Amino acid sequence: MDTSFPIKEVRKQFPALARTHNSKTVAYFDGPGGSQFLESAITKISDYMRQGAANLHGNFPTSHETEALIQQAKEDIAALFNADPTEIAFGPNATNMMFHVSRALAQQWQAGDEIVLTELEHHSNIDSWRRAAEDRGVIVKYVPLNTETLELELDTLDELITEKTKLVAVGHASNCVGTITDIQTVSQKAKKVGALVAVDAVHSIPHMYVDMQELGIDMLFSSAYKFFAAHVGMAVIRKDLFESLDIYKVVPAPNNVPDRLEMGTQNHEGIPAVSAAIAFIASLGSGETLQEQLKSGYHTIETYENQLAERIREGLAEIDGLTIYQSDQPKTPTIAFRAEGITPKDFCIRMCEEYSVFIAEGDFYARTLVERLGIDQTGGFIRAGIAPYNTMEEAERFITGVKEIMASL
Repeated sequence: MDTSFPIKEVRKQFPALARTHNSKTVAYFDGPGGSQFLESAITKISDYMRQGAANLHGNFPTSHETEALIQQAKEDIAALFNADPTEIAFGPNATNMMFHVSRALAQQWQAGDEIVLTELEHHSNIDSWRRAAEDRGVIVKYVPLNTETLELELDTLDELITEKTKLVAVGHASNCVGTITDIQTVSQKAKKVGALVAVDAVHSIPHMYVDMQELGIDMLFSSAYKFFAAHVGMAVIRKDLFESLDIYKVVPAPNNVPDRLEMGTQNHEGIPAVSAAIAFIASLGSGETLQEQLKSGYHTIETYENQLAERIREGLAEIDGLTIYQSDQPKTPTIAFRAEGITPKDFCIRMCEEYSVFIAEGDFYARTLVERLGIDQTGGFIRAGIAPYNTMEEAERFITGVKEIMASL
């Protein structure tokens, strides 16, 4: 294993890692549901709250400081996604922002138009668009899931995408099984007919650099609590498209972009934490610019996380009674499985109480996926996800726990 990753220095930056449960140090493998928080992000939040909070557009220092922190965060996020700061809006979470944007975008659709969704999605990236389409009499199509490979059947896009297609919405990576979808292929086919591409990057952004320009993304949605920061949602929308959206908003609120999408007062204390998380990722890389540092930092994270994930996958493959759900193609370090003779919930409880390993079970809002796999009535998946603060010792403890639980059944 590559030992160059500075795991000791990384772990020092996450205070929650000192927590114990049943006299054992907790191993957090629940990152896909929300990561642990950086000390620097926590400090950003507390500093803002201690030094004086304020709303925007005031003629006094705390208001000016709030505006400056928000602007800095947008500049940092622009480097994170290869976007422009004027294209970035904040909100409570990705799901909330998808629903706001879908309702606005749907005003441009006509009965008989079409949109294309997929069967692999978190339902935020299904139901937001589906409901808006149904309100407008728009036809909804789905890219089918291959239940054997756990990949989308992208060869159906030529049939699904037509001159009537207005939008293709797809997740960059599955929050359940980790499958990374070829966004460039989707985008190229969508652009041929002038369709927009909306991407859910909530699960991918903790693990890899997401370049909106390179991938041909028109709208991207993400949440900062997935990558070490705070509960802040982000929508990044191509500026000319953003300007065309008639957002449902309070009349006196600003109508310029991106302000028109930022409903009410934002999480001003949480937004600076996003800058802290981006700085952390960049600190693991090198380069002259923040964007270069981020790309390099993500490469460092990917290499390390994938080593841990592969060890876990190898270990689980040797244990009888498990069904492991994974693609043979590139995937995030997220492992989904089921165990014979025990419910997913009881399995997770035993891992918690006996090994102090925190993992989760359920459908994780990817309801269509679990229905297609036939496990929706039996508790869904058991899911473990790697973060850059996890260690090989924790991976081995995880494998040992699974092995001993299965041997006890």
